[in-house]
Amino acid sequence: MERVFSFKMMIDKALHPLVASLFFVIWFGGSLPYAYAQLTPTFYDGTCPNVSTIIRGVLAQALQTDPRIGASLIRLHFHDCFVDGCDGSILLDNTDTIESEKEAAPNNNSARGFDVVDNMKAAVENACPGIVSCADILAIAAEESVRLAGGPSWTVPLGRRDSLIANRSGANSSIPAPSESLAVLKSKFAAVGLNTSSDLVALSGAHTFGRAQCLNFISRLYNFSGSGNPDPTLNTTYLAALQQLCPQGGNRSVLTNLDRTTPDTFDGNYFSNLQTNEGLLQSDQELFSTTGADTIAIVNNFSSNQTAFFESFVVSMIRMGNISPLTGTDGEIRLNCRIVNNSTGSNALLVSSI
Repeated sequence: MERVFSFKMMIDKALHPLVASLFFVIWFGGSLPYAYAQLTPTFYDGTCPNVSTIIRGVLAQALQTDPRIGASLIRLHFHDCFVDGCDGSILLDNTDTIESEKEAAPNNNSARGFDVVDNMKAAVENACPGIVSCADILAIAAEESVRLAGGPSWTVPLGRRDSLIANRSGANSSIPAPSESLAVLKSKFAAVGLNTSSDLVALSGAHTFGRAQCLNFISRLYNFSGSGNPDPTLNTTYLAALQQLCPQGGNRSVLTNLDRTTPDTFDGNYFSNLQTNEGLLQSDQELFSTTGADTIAIVNNFSSNQTAFFESFVVSMIRMGNISPLTGTDGEIRLNCRIVNNSTGSNALLVSSI
């Protein structure tokens, strides 16, 4: 039986949109990052009621050959929302007028899953032409990815529209990086209206599945912060294994599991790893190893109480998914997630993908 928390039942799709919206305001104490009120879990009930089922089907097929695709898709949603809000801007390709966020440092040769998003969009367009935004597809795909990996399920507020522009410089400056200190991470979460303790720790828990390249953590292995020595917070046995995998001067694109215990399952083991100094990324281990940090108690709680982690993760994902959405007549509903409408060849990809 899928894990669905009691509050999900309170916002069942049968609820009137106004009731659902009022519930979320009450649940979050009336405090959500930026615009929220126009999003509702029932947004597509009358126009594309099977959108989640369609996206789930495409994701399930992709998982058969790519077990890390779920983690990749939730990362796309995360990186999208941190740059001018959840507007699908990360999906735009380069054009004469758009500098794609895909080539920003946090995404270049790293962000992936765009082809699966294309397939999701094609399948949704086939059923409901011109109705569902690419931004909403990312939000739904993130939830489905977590659920199919054994994590919690939640009802996703919908109604986002797609941006007409990208912001590469914003992606370079706003997306949290794997080698940043806790203080910097907190500042970036605060900048988008997220909580710097509970949201930060809960959303970092998405690293309970997926992979990372050597380039994202090699700075910890040999010359941490210019010291000439490895990161002292790194478990020595784990350090030796990582040094063997990522030798100095070696291939920096080699992959390893973010969670060395259950790499493809969404669970609480990520936090137990931090307690034994086996967080892969510096940004992960900082949550537990920064002296006096208010995040330590949260890590300890989530390590011993997976249900508490799941419940907090759902709350934080909904909060993140509601950062500055475009709604109403702002933006557009892209026909092709890679380019804005009325661009040359905007339908070509969809035709070839259906």
